[in-house]
Amino acid sequence: MISRRVNIITGILGFAMVATFVIGLSKSISSGFAGFYGGLPFAIIVAVVLLMALYDFYDSAIRKKKE
Repeated sequence: MISRRVNIITGILGFAMVATFVIGLSKSISSGFAGFYGGLPFAIIVAVVLLMALYDFYDSAIRKKKE
């Protein structure tokens, strides 16, 4: 069984790497040929997905479960 501290640390690192990649991808799409309004739908999708990933991290690693 993995300890709670290891779960939190690896969750933070994983979320940071995914967020960095996806936000960079969104920025490059918006600043490239698509332009701001062409990349806006993708940026909204990225924001929603990152919020869902952050909630899942909180639910699985940080929140104390009643057993």
